[in-house]
Amino acid sequence: MSYCSAVRGGTFGEEHVRYHDREYGFPIRDDNALFERLVLEINQAGLSWTTILRKQEGFRQAYDGFVLEKVAAYGPEDEARLLADAGIIRNRLKVKAASENARRILQIRETHGSFAAWLDAHHPREKQEWVKLFKRTFVFTGGEIVGEFLLSTGYLPGAHDEDCPLYQKIEKLKKKASRQR
Repeated sequence: MSYCSAVRGGTFGEEHVRYHDREYGFPIRDDNALFERLVLEINQAGLSWTTILRKQEGFRQAYDGFVLEKVAAYGPEDEARLLADAGIIRNRLKVKAASENARRILQIRETHGSFAAWLDAHHPREKQEWVKLFKRTFVFTGGEIVGEFLLSTGYLPGAHDEDCPLYQKIEKLKKKASRQR
């Protein structure tokens, strides 16, 4: 069963309906929002997406709204604060990955102008190629994390079923975003 069918069929709770209808598969151009999605996908590893959606606001607060410059500057005190925060996933590797990946995205900005432009420069690719690229560029990014990040941000096809009411809307947004690249 697809995510669209499960959401429309009532298999998932309200947090999934909101995510499906407002975020999943929609193109994202803002670097902080892309970074947020990457951090959430990394934190989902080994857990349910429901858990992440329920903690999404806690993540935003704990990670300073996912402002790249702030997270990139995190040091040991920030890591200790995050590891003590019950509003997020308290996993040392995932916490460290957030600050390290923020620093790497800032480096990408130096060469490409933005994280979105870096993604655009490598688009389109097959999932396997994306996974190799992400593993060379970021930390804590395996196949599932990369695949879901790219699906959820519109860089890989298949986020929504063609009969999903959002499918056509998102396709139009993707075309508009690709013209702006």
